[in-house]
Amino acid sequence: MKKWTFVIDVSKCHDCNNCFIACKDEFCDNDHPPYSLSQPKHGHRWMNIKRRERGQYPRVDVGYLPLPCMHCDEPSCMLADMNGSVSKREDGIVMIDPVKAKGQKQLVDSCPYGAIWWNEEQQVPQKCTFCAHLLDDGWQVPRCVQACPTEALSAFLLEDSDLEEKIKTEQLEVYHPEYRTRPRVFYKNLYRYTSSFVAGGVALQDVDECAENATVILSGESMEQELEILTNNYGDFKFDSLSVRGESLTLSVEYPGYEKQVLPFTFEKSLNLGVLLLVPSQAG
Repeated sequence: MKKWTFVIDVSKCHDCNNCFIACKDEFCDNDHPPYSLSQPKHGHRWMNIKRRERGQYPRVDVGYLPLPCMHCDEPSCMLADMNGSVSKREDGIVMIDPVKAKGQKQLVDSCPYGAIWWNEEQQVPQKCTFCAHLLDDGWQVPRCVQACPTEALSAFLLEDSDLEEKIKTEQLEVYHPEYRTRPRVFYKNLYRYTSSFVAGGVALQDVDECAENATVILSGESMEQELEILTNNYGDFKFDSLSVRGESLTLSVEYPGYEKQVLPFTFEKSLNLGVLLLVPSQAG
């Protein structure tokens, strides 16, 4: 059977919060029995957006990670459930029955992603429902997807075989695979939030110009192979999607007619190495 899946492109999210507002508009002061009770106006973020800043001025970027319920195929909330209030629909959507779940606050802590929220007034745990009430009424996508101006959010109804092919061809990843819950939310460009970079610039000291097409090589004992790139027309370089931490790395820069520069450093987090100045070669 076809099942619903979120695909989220981290590189396209700019934290506009349209998805969050659309969710509030759909669920605040609106009961949707038997799917859900109304969402509180404050406190809940059924479509949450996490933020991470990387690097140092002036080489800085920010990654935004939209984080709804993961609608896991092996949901930990179902294990914590006491009376069958948590169910997995045949179309892949995980639901919390607002009547059966009353008083079951333990469901909030059961989610390793922090995607379940406690409604103090109603005394029920609540979360993203994938707008199941709308999909069952003929809608093609949830409200958050409809409201996204950059198409960072997408929703697909796919057979498992088609999903596997999509994961492979588009290089999709899940967030925190070590949780082993088999989430049905997949991310593109997840490295923008989860990994780190080494960046800098290269300039020619004697003529005070950017060194375009300088060869920059990054190496380290734990790295499977050296990474090599060329600087752009501004002399800038950036090695991204790095997972090494607390290790000694070496950066080397080569440019015709100039002395090779070698810079060892310890890598803890995204790092701006500044401008590396090359001096003319003394050979000959």
